[in-house]
Amino acid sequence: MTLDTGKLGSQGLRVSAIGLGCMGMSQSYGPADEAESIATLHRAIELGCTFLDTAEVYGPYANEALLGRALKGKRDQVTIATKFGFRIENGRQVGTERDSRPQTIRAAVEGSLKRLATDHIDLLYQHRVDPAVPAEDVAGTVGELVKQGKVRFFGLSEAGAANIQRAHAVFPVSALQSEYSLWERNLEPEIIPLLRQTGIGLVPFSPLGRGFLTGGAKRAEDYPEGDYRRGDPRYQGANYDANVEAAAKVRDIAAAKGVKPGQIALAWLLEKGNVFGVDIVPIPGTKRIKYLEENVAAASLKLEAAEMAALDDALAPGKVSGPRYGDRTMMMIDR
Repeated sequence: MTLDTGKLGSQGLRVSAIGLGCMGMSQSYGPADEAESIATLHRAIELGCTFLDTAEVYGPYANEALLGRALKGKRDQVTIATKFGFRIENGRQVGTERDSRPQTIRAAVEGSLKRLATDHIDLLYQHRVDPAVPAEDVAGTVGELVKQGKVRFFGLSEAGAANIQRAHAVFPVSALQSEYSLWERNLEPEIIPLLRQTGIGLVPFSPLGRGFLTGGAKRAEDYPEGDYRRGDPRYQGANYDANVEAAAKVRDIAAAKGVKPGQIALAWLLEKGNVFGVDIVPIPGTKRIKYLEENVAAASLKLEAAEMAALDDALAPGKVSGPRYGDRTMMMIDR
């Protein structure tokens, strides 16, 4: 199948129904394999999965550069989203420090354009809210970059309601990227109603629960050194046991329909867009063609109301065990 395209927010941005998170091609989930990653990117384009997500901090810089090489001669076939906002010195991320000063945003965009080998970024996100820089200043700076033609649309990532509203009042926010899935429902009480009210689209990252919802999760200690999941609280100890039990419903529905558990998790997300009246475009990450093809196929999968209700109940917020991040990383979430 080839993915359809649709709107993401009310500002005119159109993207493929499912995107591709590219971070794992350069870090976090095992060793990088450039040839395999580039082949996956090229296959994504063939399948119409053309909404590609990266960031300057992935590597740092390595992921954007990889996309720049992979997309040579293919730039006009894709929609590229990238992000600024973490402090990077001498090619390394400085802990959890953030920097969204206007001069830093402008410099970050110039660097991203060069690495991506393009003259414009389709969607530019602030990666995390910087408490030292007013949201109005961030929005105004990105607005100037849009007027200059270097950026097409403005997005925020993991921003809270107040900062979304403040930024949106200065320059329209097209999309919010935040973690949202069967596994993580924190957006439902306040953020999703705000997105519906403002016409902002939602781009869920980690839509497969960092792999847990695919049915192939292992305990944290069974992943190699350097793999993000070794430090994920939900993969550890008693949390792991409780979460395997909670996710059993995903596996059961998948088995009954003859599909993969991860496809059920993505189909649930896509249907939630209809339920909430919000444009939802998940960006499952992979660096392998096999999993890319599975993810894309989820767009044609339909869940019945009873299946949606069963999934909602099985993985209700109180039934998922453990925080989604460690303490230091949770401090960067603007809630």
